[in-house]
Amino acid sequence: MQDRPLDVAMLMRRAADVFPYKRVVTATASGEVEATWGEVVTRARRLAGALDRLDVPAGARVGTFGWNSQRHLELYLAVPSAGRVLHTLNHRLFAAELTYILADASDDVVFVDRSLLPTVWPVLDGVRHVIVMDDGGEQPIPDDPRVLDYEELLGEEAEPATVAETDAASLCYTSGTTGRPKGVLYSHRSIVLHTMTVLSADGMAISERDVILPIVPMFHVNAWGLPYAAAMAGADLILPGPRMTPADLAGQLTRHRVTVTAAVPAIWRGLEPLLPGLDLSALRLTVSGGSALPESLARSYQETAGVTLSSSWGMTETSPLVTLARLGRTHDGLDDSARREVLCTPGRPVPLTEVRLVGEDGEAVAHDGVTPGEVQVSGPTVASAYFGASSSGSSFTADGWLRTGDVGTLDRDGYLRIVDRTKDLVKSGGEWISSVTLENEIMAHPAVAEAAVVAVPDQRWGERPLACVVLAPGGAVTADDLRTHLAGRVASWWVPDEFRFVAEIPKTATGKFAKAALRRRIAG
Repeated sequence: MQDRPLDVAMLMRRAADVFPYKRVVTATASGEVEATWGEVVTRARRLAGALDRLDVPAGARVGTFGWNSQRHLELYLAVPSAGRVLHTLNHRLFAAELTYILADASDDVVFVDRSLLPTVWPVLDGVRHVIVMDDGGEQPIPDDPRVLDYEELLGEEAEPATVAETDAASLCYTSGTTGRPKGVLYSHRSIVLHTMTVLSADGMAISERDVILPIVPMFHVNAWGLPYAAAMAGADLILPGPRMTPADLAGQLTRHRVTVTAAVPAIWRGLEPLLPGLDLSALRLTVSGGSALPESLARSYQETAGVTLSSSWGMTETSPLVTLARLGRTHDGLDDSARREVLCTPGRPVPLTEVRLVGEDGEAVAHDGVTPGEVQVSGPTVASAYFGASSSGSSFTADGWLRTGDVGTLDRDGYLRIVDRTKDLVKSGGEWISSVTLENEIMAHPAVAEAAVVAVPDQRWGERPLACVVLAPGGAVTADDLRTHLAGRVASWWVPDEFRFVAEIPKTATGKFAKAALRRRIAG
């Protein structure tokens, strides 16, 4: 067989040669900008030439601070195909974290959307060039010789560099919920294989007919692979730019008749009040990931707008998709409630990924849907070590599997359920309590918007669950009401001794509950 590398340039060629007329639409401060895949690829090749003229070394990291936009998409294509490494950075992180990440990655040049300049400029001291992408923001541009204009850089096209499929293509750092952020380096091969997984029938089944809106940020694990999937499939790609309000997102979903979209539960919660007035009939796949999908939220979308939310699960270390909740033949005949319950689980492993459960004794756990074990994953889209100064430590097993830190069960049909993070389980009287299950049951109460459960010390039982609750707008409920609500839903000894009603629950930069910060706040 022909020995052709699986590389990002392959995705570029397919988008330009087969689907040059398909659309890429970006929301801006003043409206929308539309281009074709052919135009995007041409500009990406010109951008690759600019990296040569800037003398960016081969294999060097090229940082980006950008919204979901056409220019960011051009960087997705240009940087890896030019033999450099795309390093997407999360501008929502604290300055100390960004300073650490930039130093650990040794970024040579950084591309920044103009509207983000005030946020990230203080951490860019060690960068050789700062290239500003004008996203319509009115923020002043620093008078500094390192600052260059994106559009002025674009010149002659450059041919793709010669790369091996195992060469590094992109870099993303974990959110640092357990210590310092850790770098995960993706190869050209892993990106192409993950793209094919997303396109597969047991993945997201993306095709040329789709209109894709990745709400998940492009700085977060390659936007879950959706930009690359759109390029390979020739799907229309709709990008929200800096306009991330629920009203803006709702407008794009309806105006462009979006068929596939993906975001974290916090986004779906924000859109929920707008559902009664929206025509979302074009949506065929609405993916939720990043944290557990509450059944109450899925029910609201189904009953109010006829939209089915599908849960997914993965990590920065896994490119990220590992499992996706899709209904199988085994679920034929289930009623709506039972089907929704299945779709709120992480689902079944997608092609090219393997999942196993390991008990505290190091032995394999039965796939009976009941017995929990640590979730471990492997496959060609899963990291084997961390990049930079971070020690891989105990994150990987002796036989090469990634230890996810999640505890879950697998049933006989291969469907995964996440019970908890190992560090978030509550051990009360020698028995485990799942904070995730408790949170979902509390959030099933109509007066509750969000709930996070953490362990607190208890003299008698060792630990007991404490629930922090955010009320829905106009909602009113007492601790006794919630205890009554939980009766029959969970074991009586699972019911929290204390409920604290709070204005908000601290979250990580990627929208997950920041349990460590919550525990510190409670301890204080």
